[in-house]
Amino acid sequence: MADKSFLSWPFFEDRHRQLAERLEAWCAKNLPVDHHDVDAACRELVQKLGRDGWLKATAFDTDNPGPLDVRTLCITRETLARHDGLADFAFAMQGLGTGALSLFGTPEQQQWLSKTRAGKAISAFALSEPRSGSDVANTEMTATRDGDSYVLSGEKTWISNGGIADLYVVFARTGEAPGAKGLSAFLVPGDAKGLGIAERLEVIAPHPLARLSFDQVRLPASALIGRPGDGFRIAMSVLDVFRSTVGAAALGFARRALDESIKRVAERKLFGAPMAELQMVQGHIADMALDVDAAALLVYRAAWTKDMGAARVTREAAMAKLFATDKAQEVIDKAVQLHGGDGVRKGHIVESLYREIRALRIYEGASDVQKVVIARQVMGAA
Repeated sequence: MADKSFLSWPFFEDRHRQLAERLEAWCAKNLPVDHHDVDAACRELVQKLGRDGWLKATAFDTDNPGPLDVRTLCITRETLARHDGLADFAFAMQGLGTGALSLFGTPEQQQWLSKTRAGKAISAFALSEPRSGSDVANTEMTATRDGDSYVLSGEKTWISNGGIADLYVVFARTGEAPGAKGLSAFLVPGDAKGLGIAERLEVIAPHPLARLSFDQVRLPASALIGRPGDGFRIAMSVLDVFRSTVGAAALGFARRALDESIKRVAERKLFGAPMAELQMVQGHIADMALDVDAAALLVYRAAWTKDMGAARVTREAAMAKLFATDKAQEVIDKAVQLHGGDGVRKGHIVESLYREIRALRIYEGASDVQKVVIARQVMGAA
């Protein structure tokens, strides 16, 4: 059983503790799902999460306006990740994909949110390109104004939910200024004419990913999110909210690895005694527990700071994402070591965790990029 003592920390309110308890019970009944057909599994997860109300936290409620609760997002991601990495993926992409609509969308655009919150539509966030990942200002895809329309041309890649999404938030160069100041954001329906799946991408932890092609995709001017040239600000604002939740997912993976390791060393005998009696094993467990708690403190500090009304949490979110994902990788590696041959056996839980964690150190800003972000924030405040 995962340690829940962190829920008593002052970062949380009773509603967060109650949510964690309800979600834990839901996960025990519904997860994991069959991952054999990853597209079908994601559709099933979105449908179930929406049906039972868990996706409500991912987007703006047009009937009861208010900011997104980042602590709820983080608790949900941590809990889902501990049970099933694909469930965490399905939940997270509903939030990231619609984040721009929640924060900057028009009432017409936000009509999509009732569908995504109910699990009746799947969303995607299309920012990365073949030659621009973390370097968003280097975006090459264009959106050319043509009368009352915009025409989108170019490619996006590593797009989560690519090929199964009903709507994409897409960032393209509209040219108001060089670099980051010349980008805009657009709402693109999944069935838009000229939008194609150029390639499905297979990775070590199976998720629906794709390279998308935009061949003269014509959109009405009403598809523009915010104002022309606001794309970079919109993208960074969305990541400012959701970057902490990546750390929360990593935390969920790390907690599961720690739980499995504690069980393993208690049950497995070595040299006539449980592994848990070996001081070196105790040292590994202590290091793992320390990294988990330290990561949790950074993740929930960032979430709490945002929920308390901070306009930006760039420094806090970058620290949380960097530390939690890097340390989760180390925790899971120790878990594999403690499990010996079983730790690398296909289908074993720690083997799957080993594959799941690696991507989190890359997407939504790679670890090295987070160090640059943190350094600039620290030096800029000095």
